[in-house]
Amino acid sequence: MLDALALLRLQIEWGADEALDEAPLDRLLPRAEPERRHAPEPRRPLAPDAASPPAPAARRMAPGAAPPPRALRGQAEEAGRLAESAADLPALRTAMAGFAGCSLRDTATNLIFAEGDPTPGLVVVGEVPDADEDRAGHPFAGRPGLLLDRMLDSIGLARTGVLLVPLIPWRPPGDRKPSEIELEACLPFLHRILELAGPRRLVLMGHRPVQLLTGAPLRGDPGWREVPVGGRPVPALCMRHPGTLLTNPAAKRDAWRDLLRLRKALDEAAAAEGSVITSP
Repeated sequence: MLDALALLRLQIEWGADEALDEAPLDRLLPRAEPERRHAPEPRRPLAPDAASPPAPAARRMAPGAAPPPRALRGQAEEAGRLAESAADLPALRTAMAGFAGCSLRDTATNLIFAEGDPTPGLVVVGEVPDADEDRAGHPFAGRPGLLLDRMLDSIGLARTGVLLVPLIPWRPPGDRKPSEIELEACLPFLHRILELAGPRRLVLMGHRPVQLLTGAPLRGDPGWREVPVGGRPVPALCMRHPGTLLTNPAAKRDAWRDLLRLRKALDEAAAAEGSVITSP
């Protein structure tokens, strides 16, 4: 059984920080002016034809309720404008840090941005950041990151010689699944990262990156697909995330098959272009 300290840590990981209120409280809403406390007045019965007073405007929407569709479109459009205005990756990171259109930014510990070297032309897109990545501030952290390092090393690559990119820049509280609203607000940044990096090959690791970027689920042996990047099709190898391989060792055989496919494609491209992508 969990002791009291371990249970408290678990609740903090899930985003729980209040256990006394009877009703849920959205701490991201603007704070209202505190009400002045005074002695309660005696209740007076309403007249039979009296109507109940309307609820204040600030309370008409329940805490956590989705904003209207127009506001949702505005968040994604604002993210798109910020992304398009960034001329390079450092400028894009600055724009993302100042973006207030996604509530995940306010609950995450760190912004997880692209990391590595885009020059060789290979970009690896991972899943939604987890607790390890959120604490470290880097994509592919923790045990999945160590496994990725070994996977890359097995075919002569290293994380410093590729560009690693998370699907979205902020971790959802408690590692929950991101909502459609949150994905819509974050995906313009991912697309802009890919445009600025200009990859010749993509590796999509995980079900969500494959589904969102190719439009088809990760099933069976998807192999190579194409992803539009800046108006041109880019070959994308679809494979399981290292975190999935840790819980499903039988899938490592398929992962090794995919790694050999990647190495073969890189070697063929190197032979045609006169360059080689290897571990630095």
